[in-house]
Amino acid sequence: MSNIRNFCIIAHVDHGKSTLADRLLEHTGTISPREMKDQILDDMELEREKGITIKAKAVRMNYTDKNGEEYIFNLIDTPGHVDFTYEVSRALSACEGAVLVIDATQGVEAQTLANTMLVKNRGLKIIPVINKIDLPTAEIEGVREQMKEGLEIDSPPILASAKEGVGINEIINSVILEIPPPEVFKEKPLSALIFDSFYDSYRGVIVIIRVFDGKIRKGIKIKFMASGAECETLEVGYMKIRMVEANELFSGEVGYVVSGVKDIRDIKIGDTITETVNPTKRPHEGYKEVNPFVFAGFYPNSASEYGELKSALGKLKLSDSSLVYSPETSIALGFGFRCGFLGSLHLDIVKERLEREFGLNLLVTAPNVIYKIKSKGRFIKIDNPSEFPSASDIEEIWEPYVEATIICPVSFLGPILDLCQKKRGKQILMKYINAKITVLKYRMPLAKIIVGFYDALKSVSKGYASFDYEHIEPQLGDLVKLEIIINMEVVDAFTVIIYKDEAQLVARYLTEKLKSIIPRHMFEIPVQARVNNRIIARETISALRKDVLAKCYGGDITRKRKLLEKQKEGKRKMRQFGKVEIPSEAFIATLKINE
Repeated sequence: MSNIRNFCIIAHVDHGKSTLADRLLEHTGTISPREMKDQILDDMELEREKGITIKAKAVRMNYTDKNGEEYIFNLIDTPGHVDFTYEVSRALSACEGAVLVIDATQGVEAQTLANTMLVKNRGLKIIPVINKIDLPTAEIEGVREQMKEGLEIDSPPILASAKEGVGINEIINSVILEIPPPEVFKEKPLSALIFDSFYDSYRGVIVIIRVFDGKIRKGIKIKFMASGAECETLEVGYMKIRMVEANELFSGEVGYVVSGVKDIRDIKIGDTITETVNPTKRPHEGYKEVNPFVFAGFYPNSASEYGELKSALGKLKLSDSSLVYSPETSIALGFGFRCGFLGSLHLDIVKERLEREFGLNLLVTAPNVIYKIKSKGRFIKIDNPSEFPSASDIEEIWEPYVEATIICPVSFLGPILDLCQKKRGKQILMKYINAKITVLKYRMPLAKIIVGFYDALKSVSKGYASFDYEHIEPQLGDLVKLEIIINMEVVDAFTVIIYKDEAQLVARYLTEKLKSIIPRHMFEIPVQARVNNRIIARETISALRKDVLAKCYGGDITRKRKLLEKQKEGKRKMRQFGKVEIPSEAFIATLKINE
């Protein structure tokens, strides 16, 4: 058991984590050259398309060194985007160390800094690696300097090229020598931490665990301590690209458990598994509850798909514990769910997975954040703009803020400062790591960065700037509720919360956009924008006209007037009782307000 090493790979997006994991799998003989393909651990089609890791993946590798000593490596490949930091923090709970990968051409970036702080706060061993040294634009000495200044890491980094297989031996030797083996308590009652789970169509819920105390084997009665659910273990084993069944898992090992859990709500990430007959006295601390920061409504295109959407969200929740959802009803869209996410990329990924993995067609409302409102002397939290109290009842509105960290080349400083100012950012720090790289810190409203900010930042910096943020205390904001009224009815799906000084501009944009998207009907359709019970913008979609006089040739003028009056009365009734069909692309208009 002293030859077990549990570690993860952490880095910023596109610094080579998955490629390094590929080389480690090859070097240890875990996968044969015939089966090998790039990003082997990124088994989701979406991960391969976007070139990012979305889910942390655990894999077991057996390795024999030149002295014939056998080792077991439990590797966890983690995501690098800020929206999936929770995946990284969960993975660290199952490890004793981390391999920190830094791109030799990009240097220290925002998420590198954030992930390093996560590892240091947990007191884990860090093995620094400078990757992509084979590229002609690599600046090894500059990156070393950034590591000392920005990350406060003094230990010499390993120089590697995951693509070319350079430095892999050195990384493996450092893992063996520097990362401590897990503490083993075989005689204690079973205590295993669930740090991941997923749903299998044939075998049900499969949980990924790290065994801290005791051992777990097939056929024993186990208990999930948070939910109180009990069941029998149907299979235990470890992940070796595929699931490999084993007799038992001991203290210090990482593996999987197939249980006979019937209700997926009984499984909670961070829960402790123990044996029913001899339970542990103290459950594992588990994970801090993740609060979603971005909310959007998910609605099926067809009302008959509501049940399928509910089932799909439940199954997706197993593999993405940071997803939060609850039922809601919209006048315009019918039955759906209010879903909470950690950021806008997280929202996009969940939507794509629901559509691809479960074959659903979805309508998504504009993302928004949680506002804290003081109304009639008490505070309430609102995550749906349509539920905002009337303006006369609101005393104060507090909006969520973040402290954003931007690391960028000095040459792009001007455009980035302008962008942050446009997004109502307040600068609190500007620090030069060296003559070429700057660190900026801004306090910004979360609502201003959840849509379009990351793309805009990459655009003005030609892709060189990196971005990370953490949530801070909310602040007072001068905000108003903007409602869109179509044919005298408020469409709650278009309701947004915006700054008072931007209300006129946004109202004009939305009314003009909806006029161009909503098709003409047989009756005239007014499109109005309302703030504080006052109409501030209006557009009119003109009616389609049927020529009722086409067959009326000759005869008295009163005959023509009678037909025109009859048509006029019909249009008046149609406008009163007719239903306006709003195409799905109209809802995308609200997504681009902040851009």
